[in-house]
Amino acid sequence: MSKESPIKVLFLCTGNSCRSQMAEAWLRELGGDRFTVYSAGLEPHGVNPNTIIVMEELGIDMSGHRSKQLDEYIGKVNFDFLITVCGNADERCPYFPGMGTRMHWPFQDPAAFEGPEEEKLDFFRKVRDQIREKIQSWLDEEEYLKEE
Repeated sequence: MSKESPIKVLFLCTGNSCRSQMAEAWLRELGGDRFTVYSAGLEPHGVNPNTIIVMEELGIDMSGHRSKQLDEYIGKVNFDFLITVCGNADERCPYFPGMGTRMHWPFQDPAAFEGPEEEKLDFFRKVRDQIREKIQSWLDEEEYLKEE
């Protein structure tokens, strides 16, 4: 992976509404122009409003994000990494040419949390922070991902 061509990463989950959206935004924020970042879902549900709220709290604007179907990318983009962020996507994601190195980073689904609205937001924040930590540690640990 040369410095001239960005590393292409696809984050995949079931609905492309929370976890994969957060991961996409975090890698853009933390990885900068070293990466071209995508996210998709097996069954896109639209971006969860709480995802936008909790990311905005940290200054990351996701108002332009939309849920995307995996089929938008198969055969059109060759990825260096495909990272599933939920068990369902890990189990159901088809293998396809150009998917690159496949990894699985399981995170709990914040949209499945039931309770009062403030507790839901707190759970979204918890998952948001876990995703940020995972991406930062991946960037720190993998030599080939570091800036030269």
